[in-house]
Amino acid sequence: ERQRYPEETVNIFKAAFTAGLVGWLYGGLPAFHQARKAFIAGSHGELFQNRADAVQSAHRAGLRSFIRYGWRWSWRVTAFVTMFNVVSTGLSVYRNKTTISNFASAGGFTGALFRMHLGLQGLAGGFVFGTACGIPAGGLLMLMQKLAGETLQEKRNRERRELYEQKLAEWQSRLSVTEVLGQTESSAQGGSDMSKRI
Repeated sequence: ERQRYPEETVNIFKAAFTAGLVGWLYGGLPAFHQARKAFIAGSHGELFQNRADAVQSAHRAGLRSFIRYGWRWSWRVTAFVTMFNVVSTGLSVYRNKTTISNFASAGGFTGALFRMHLGLQGLAGGFVFGTACGIPAGGLLMLMQKLAGETLQEKRNRERRELYEQKLAEWQSRLSVTEVLGQTESSAQGGSDMSKRI
């Protein structure tokens, strides 16, 4: 109706991008430092043209590890956060209210899905761990919405009400124009009938 994406969808995309960036930094920075140290420790017998060449080679080794291990963490964290947000947002939109149980269910589902390959014990453990992590995450998100002054449901309800009132006002203005045209047409027909009689 508004020719734009819903705010929930935009928030899911923003969270996925942020999670990917944080995951990349979380996996990449330690790998960068470790690879650089390993290169320096293992390259004592190598000959370099100058100090800048040695430093550049160490940085390249670190950068390769940053990209490799950063990517490994990035896609996993992005998938986890996106799945968690899709389930919790879907439950919130479907139920038209945000509760801790939405986030607990989303955490349990996502945790179970990520540990499903470990069998039934992994599935149960992932469910318990995901639920335990979903509750504080949901509480934090609900607290942030309260501090913002308006929850997403309140904002969505307000926007729906404003849209309804706007469409109602447009409809009433069109109706009044139609009534005025109808009165003008009937008075014009009444005037022409009178002129024919005279």
